[in-house]
Amino acid sequence: MATHTDRRHIHIAKRKNGTWEGKVTIGTDSKTGKLIRKSVYGRTKAEVSKKIAELTEEAKACPAMEPEVFGITVGEWMTDWLDNYLQDIKPGTKVSYKSLSENHIIPFLGSIPLRQLRAPMIQKFYNQLRQKGLSPKYIKNIHGCLHRALDMAIKVEYIEKNYSSFCSLPRGGEQEINPLDTPEQKRLFDALKGHEYEALIITAIFTGMRCGELIGLTWDCIDFDNGTIYIKRQLTQARVAGAPFEFGSLKNGKTRTIMPAPFVMKTLAAHKEDQERKKKAAGDLWDEGEFPGLVFTHADGSHLSQPTVWKQFQKILKAAGLEHHRVHDLRHTFAVNSIMAGDDIKTLQENMGHYSAAFTLDRYGHVTATMRQASANRMQAFIDAM
Repeated sequence: MATHTDRRHIHIAKRKNGTWEGKVTIGTDSKTGKLIRKSVYGRTKAEVSKKIAELTEEAKACPAMEPEVFGITVGEWMTDWLDNYLQDIKPGTKVSYKSLSENHIIPFLGSIPLRQLRAPMIQKFYNQLRQKGLSPKYIKNIHGCLHRALDMAIKVEYIEKNYSSFCSLPRGGEQEINPLDTPEQKRLFDALKGHEYEALIITAIFTGMRCGELIGLTWDCIDFDNGTIYIKRQLTQARVAGAPFEFGSLKNGKTRTIMPAPFVMKTLAAHKEDQERKKKAAGDLWDEGEFPGLVFTHADGSHLSQPTVWKQFQKILKAAGLEHHRVHDLRHTFAVNSIMAGDDIKTLQENMGHYSAAFTLDRYGHVTATMRQASANRMQAFIDAM
């Protein structure tokens, strides 16, 4: 680490009025990188020299800004940020940021000095990603990673502006939703009868819970007396070999309480009784591990994983002739069913755990538009019949 004396320059000169002035460099501005100079004055050269010596001694006690701060590259900062500033995020998110940074951001922007990074450079980066065929959504994920890293660089006073804020991102619509229609739901229910995943799939399709929320649901979060389910966490695993499972916060960080249809609560009550029978029969072989009290488990009481649920659900879909669907379509099916049943958008937003009603309306606006058109058609039929 450099000290103030390493870069200090002293200059003493006599002024026109006969007094003396001394100038000394005592450090570097943490924001601009410019040298900080101080001036002292005295009636004699000796007096000024003494003042400079005193100023120099005071400055020695203050560590100078490390020179590498001003020469640190984007790549060096991204690595530092990943290693030291992401202690409060989900493991999966950190793994994702690391992948986006190492595979895209650092190869393109890594050699640029952080303090010289400007919007045109970042814009060129985004444009080249699009030319390479990356989807708009994936580019937005890369932007989110870079933007967050640059925000932290501002907080630690490495830079003054986040120039990624001034860039234009490619536009692209959300992936088209594919809910199960009524006949498909009936076929699914027929295929589910007696299946070990019956209660899980029914809960999914009639509550809109995410897969991680379902496998992380514990019995203490189900209130049978009041007919409610408290959703406060999800069971997650970072997408890296050997990563442990752990309870994590919800996607938007907000817990929620839902009140499903009585049929769902009845299904869960029956599932609880069945689980108790299996637990009693298994005896010492029942193994809840680090996650006791889970609602949905393997036959031995151990926790499920999202890939396991996905694979099992695909087998169920194949048996029902519905291979073109996926687990997340159950969530969309719940949303569409809710709208068709007359739920308002605000209620649906809260049940789904979306961050805003505007997002919910935007996501499922086509459903409400279809309903409005159907209403207009019914009114026209009534008018025609008069």
